[in-house]
Amino acid sequence: MTKAAAGWVPAWTGMGLAALATVRLRPKNRRLAAMTDLIAQITALLSAPARDLEEIEHTLTDGYAHALALDAERLRLEKRMASVTQGIQRGDTEKKAHELAGLVERLDGNAIDAEKLRALLADLRRHADGVRVGSPVS
Repeated sequence: MTKAAAGWVPAWTGMGLAALATVRLRPKNRRLAAMTDLIAQITALLSAPARDLEEIEHTLTDGYAHALALDAERLRLEKRMASVTQGIQRGDTEKKAHELAGLVERLDGNAIDAEKLRALLADLRRHADGVRVGSPVS
């Protein structure tokens, strides 16, 4: 008699596709929320009359960390694209073409996010320099 049959452990029922899909989407949504929050924070610091250098520096650090995460994601996407492209010869080209299209879309979005973030970080860095010397830099 198995342990499950004896009542020692519950029988494994597995997860349905809906549960797996939800788990897969969460990291993307968290990254999107983090990016949105970071952009809002940078924009607020750039337009605020208060000039809290510590908060500006903290936000710059968070922004640079996020930019590095975007770079790492870009590298992962490029590596996966290369892998899928090499695998096209082995069959199921329709599935691989669909995956490639999704990867290209994600890579394009990543590039847009990285460019926007880097531009805002450059503005915030100039603003921090102005705060250090006592005058705002536009």
